[in-house]
Amino acid sequence: VQLVESGGGLVQAGGSLRLSCAASGSTVLINSMAWYRRAPGKQRELVASIGFNDGNTNYAHSVKGRFTISRDNTKNGIYLQMNSLKPEDTAEYYCNAYTRSVNFWGQGTQVTVSS
Repeated sequence: VQLVESGGGLVQAGGSLRLSCAASGSTVLINSMAWYRRAPGKQRELVASIGFNDGNTNYAHSVKGRFTISRDNTKNGIYLQMNSLKPEDTAEYYCNAYTRSVNFWGQGTQVTVSS
C-alpha cells in the first residue's frame, strides 16, 4: 500500500486546513486508516482514525470537535478537515493504513499554525 498526503501548509490560528491522503496498491486489504502527527520534540500521537468496514471514528481528546476524519471511497483514501486550528496543532501529519498486521505510512505533510 502506498500513501500520499497533501494539503498541509501555513495558516493563522482559528483557520482551517484540509488534509488528503490517497492510497494505492493493495487497498482491498486495508482495515482502517488514520492520521498521526509529530510535533517538534514530542512523540508521534494518534489524531483520528476511521474503520473501513464499520466507519467508526476515533479522535484524540485535543482535536475532538475541531477535526473531522472522513473516507474518500473513490480514491481509497481519507481526509482530515481541521477547523479552529491552534498553534499547538503545528506538527508533521502522517497518513497511516492498517492491513491486519502491517502498518503503512505516508511521507508526511507539514502543518504550521501561527499565533
